[in-house]
Amino acid sequence: MAAYIIRRVFGAILLLLIVSAVTFSIFFLVPRLAGQTMDQLAAQYVGKDANPSSIAAVKENLGLDQPLYAQYWHLIKQLVVGADYTFGPEVTHCNAPCFGYSFKNHVEVWPQMTERIPVTFSLAIGAAVIWLLSGVAIGVVSALKRGSLLDRFFMGVALAGVSLPIFFTGMLALGLFTVQWPMWESINFVPFTESPLDWAWNLLIPWCSLAFLYSALYARITRAGMLETMGEDYIRTARAKGLRESRVIGKHGLRAALTPIVTIFGMDFGLLVGGAVITEQVFSFQGMGFYAIDGVRGNDLPVVMGVTLVAAFFIVICNLLVDLVYAAIDPRVRLS
Repeated sequence: MAAYIIRRVFGAILLLLIVSAVTFSIFFLVPRLAGQTMDQLAAQYVGKDANPSSIAAVKENLGLDQPLYAQYWHLIKQLVVGADYTFGPEVTHCNAPCFGYSFKNHVEVWPQMTERIPVTFSLAIGAAVIWLLSGVAIGVVSALKRGSLLDRFFMGVALAGVSLPIFFTGMLALGLFTVQWPMWESINFVPFTESPLDWAWNLLIPWCSLAFLYSALYARITRAGMLETMGEDYIRTARAKGLRESRVIGKHGLRAALTPIVTIFGMDFGLLVGGAVITEQVFSFQGMGFYAIDGVRGNDLPVVMGVTLVAAFFIVICNLLVDLVYAAIDPRVRLS
C-alpha cells in the first residue's frame, strides 16, 4: 500500500508540472506562434488602457524578453517563493503562492481568489453530498425494482435531469421559490462562520439545482452497475450462505458498483471546486467561476491564468484522492 501511495503522489506531482507547463504554453507560447509581438502580448496583461510605460513595465516584470524556459522558471518560482514587480520607483511583492498579479487593478490574484474559494467550496460540497446520496440511493432502488413503475419513474426523472441544463433548472427554481412561491426573499451567500443556518438556507436552492443534473447521471450509472453486479456468481453464493439481503446488497453488491462512481465523483468534484461557472452566474455568487468570467470580460489575463492554474491543481489533487480511495475499495488496484 505504501508503494502504491508513493507512486500515485509522484505521479500527481509530475502531472502538476505538466499542467503548469501546458497553462504556461497557452498564455505565453501560443500567442507567439500566432504572430503576436512581445509588445502586443504585454498589452494584453495591462488591459484595455495600455500605454507605452505600462507595457514596458509588464515586459520587464514578466520577463517577456527572456527565453521561454526562463519565463516558465519564473512562473514556477513565484508559486513557491513569490515574486517582485517593479513599477517605476515602487516595488510590489507578490507573496507565495503567487498565482499572478493583476497589472490592470494592481492587486495580487491569490488573495482575491481566497475570498471566493469558500463560496465555490460551499456550493460544491453541499451539492456533492446531495447528488451522491440521492443518486446512489435512487440507482440502487431502481436496480432492485427493475421494470417496475418506480424504476421507470426514477429513470424518467434521471433522463430529465441529464437533459436539462443547469441555467434552465437554476433560473426555474429561482423564479418559483423567490417570485411565484416566495419562500426566499432573495438568495445571497452568507459565510458559514457568520451563521451556519443562513449559510445552508441560502444555498439550498443552488445545491438542489446543481445536484439535480449530477444525481441523475449518478443514478443511471449506479443502476447499471448494480444490475450487472447483482447477477454475479458471488452474489448468489452470498445468498446461499444465508446472509441477510441488506448485507448482500450493501457489502457485496453496492461496494463493487461504487467503483466507477468513485472515479467520476473525483473528477466532477474537482471541476466544481475549480469553479461552478454557470451556477454562480445564475445565482450571482462571487465564487471562482464568477471571478474568472470577470477576468475574461475585463481582459485581465493574470486573473484568468491564476484561476486556470488553481482549478487544474484542484482537479489533480481530487484525482489523487480518488486513486487512494479506489485502492481502499478494490485491493486489486494496489497491484497495478
